[in-house]
Amino acid sequence: MSSTEPQPQIHIGEVSGSTFAIGSHAEARSYHGTGAAPDQATDDLLTALRELRAELSRAEPTDGSADLDAALADAEDEITRTGSAGEGRLRRLRALLGDAVAVSAVAASAATVAAQLGM
Repeated sequence: MSSTEPQPQIHIGEVSGSTFAIGSHAEARSYHGTGAAPDQATDDLLTALRELRAELSRAEPTDGSADLDAALADAEDEITRTGSAGEGRLRRLRALLGDAVAVSAVAASAATVAAQLGM
């Protein structure tokens, strides 16, 4: 553009709670706040998820522990972002935990039998 041609001008007044981009390669992204604060039950669940993940990280890895850890991490992330976890995610956690509890019960029973056998 030559100096005699009119230059494009943009005037922006007060802007609040809006997202916009200007220019041929501009990109607008909007991140307004976070999800709702979790209630006490959800907060307790979040604490329990974190504690179980910490315990899993210290335990001997099993076939299902990676899947369980991933599901726990996904639930933790969803609760942190939105304030709650969806029913589908909770259903998957219940199934994975059911499997883990069954394996844990068998392992505990095997340890008891081994102790009784003097192993």
